[in-house]
Amino acid sequence: MRDHFELRDGDLAGRIGRLSVPRAGVTVETPALLPVVNPNIDTISPARLESEFGADILITNSYIIKTNEHLREEALDVGLHEMLDFHGAIMTDSGSFQLAEYGEIDTTTEEILQFQRDIGTDIATPVDIPTPPDVAREQAETDLEITRQALADAEAADTGEMLVNAPVQGSTYPDLREEAGRHADATDLDVFPVGAVVPMMNAYRYDDMVDAVAAAKRGLGVDAPVHLFGAGHPMMLALAVALGCDLFDSAAYALYARDGRYLTVRGTEHLEDLDYLPCTCPICTEYSPDDLRAAGSKEQEQLLAEHNLHVTFAELRRIKQAIRDGDLMELVEERARSHPAMLDGYRALLDHVDQLEREDPASKGAFFYASNESAHRPEVARHHARMDRLTAEGHVLLTEGGIPSGDDFDATWRVVPPFGPFPRSLSETYPLTAEVPERLDRDAYEQAARGVSRLVEENPDAAFTLAHDDWPESALARVPDSVELESLSAVSERLADEESDDGREEGDATGLSDE
Repeated sequence: MRDHFELRDGDLAGRIGRLSVPRAGVTVETPALLPVVNPNIDTISPARLESEFGADILITNSYIIKTNEHLREEALDVGLHEMLDFHGAIMTDSGSFQLAEYGEIDTTTEEILQFQRDIGTDIATPVDIPTPPDVAREQAETDLEITRQALADAEAADTGEMLVNAPVQGSTYPDLREEAGRHADATDLDVFPVGAVVPMMNAYRYDDMVDAVAAAKRGLGVDAPVHLFGAGHPMMLALAVALGCDLFDSAAYALYARDGRYLTVRGTEHLEDLDYLPCTCPICTEYSPDDLRAAGSKEQEQLLAEHNLHVTFAELRRIKQAIRDGDLMELVEERARSHPAMLDGYRALLDHVDQLEREDPASKGAFFYASNESAHRPEVARHHARMDRLTAEGHVLLTEGGIPSGDDFDATWRVVPPFGPFPRSLSETYPLTAEVPERLDRDAYEQAARGVSRLVEENPDAAFTLAHDDWPESALARVPDSVELESLSAVSERLADEESDDGREEGDATGLSDE
């Protein structure tokens, strides 16, 4: 186990943790945002990030500092913390971003790690190769070999108490991402950034981003703190945390502000298009859109940057509370409705349901069925997988409720879409207490039918009758042929007709009639 990262709470693959950063003498609660500080541009000072926004960790670029004579001399003279006036933990990038952008940089892993140590970096980064999406597999494999060598060089370096990143690359090849994650996890390095996902997010390819992170996570151990490099838009944070990411760095707060863009958890707005500010942060309660538009360009940029940070930090607090409450999936579902590409990301997340289920707590608060995607949540997969623990004997009635046509059964089990069948004694256990709408979708019934099929498969000597409330044909087609089917509405209709006939016969027998 990595003794510098402690898990405190979890929901899905998301977790609240404590990352100890010994060189800084601080412990960072995760999920955490690392505001990107450009050493050449002072949009919001690090001191204000710490005192007004509560940032206890940030990231800056050691390569920019190293290649700027004035910054280099100052950092070497007084140290990074004094130079930036920041008391929390400081992570530094190595120049890999510049390498990806411009094709080459004038430094090696050994040189940049030594420089990062010399200037007082708390979490350092080697010179890895951020392979962009969709490159030829041969290039991805070649780049990965270079990154592996960088990790080996980082392991060999004398870094003292400084933590070191072990980036996980692999482009859009899940097997390479998983292999890279496994290799990084086997090193004695400390933090594990998933790299080169920014191009995917810039192109709204959130489903590809999810697949890349999920693959990296399969290779990494549960105790590995995961940093999603370049991800800091509040819209996607819940999704990324649900995948198991712990650290995020964001330059978006400043870059978007410079372009007159206003961040929200539902996406990005242009200030020129806003009549109202849909936020209660200090900026939005003090200023109107007209006030911000009337401000000078520098003041407007700073005010927008402050808003963008407030909304991002607020979303992280909301996510942490959702983890504590056990309803992170509900928050992810809500955020997924903000943009079609986010919905793609959410559906991609559910494609990895078995992976999520392994880390998702077995019991928590309420399960709210809010869309057809809810039928594919980890809780449903877990219930189906546990069918092999349930024993059914004799003739078993599986019923949604109502009255079947007969009562010659050895046992009666409940059936609740999307979970399927279970003994009545489990009715008050999570997640079978789920809040489910009256008007269910096809996915819920089809998943319930899968549960019936799993139960029948696990109990071949038992006989089953399914009393269903007009399930769609697509669901009934998934029920094994050996199961006798009864429609509860048809039974109710027949019983009502029989009662009506009995009433007429009784009236005739007593001489009563309508005439």
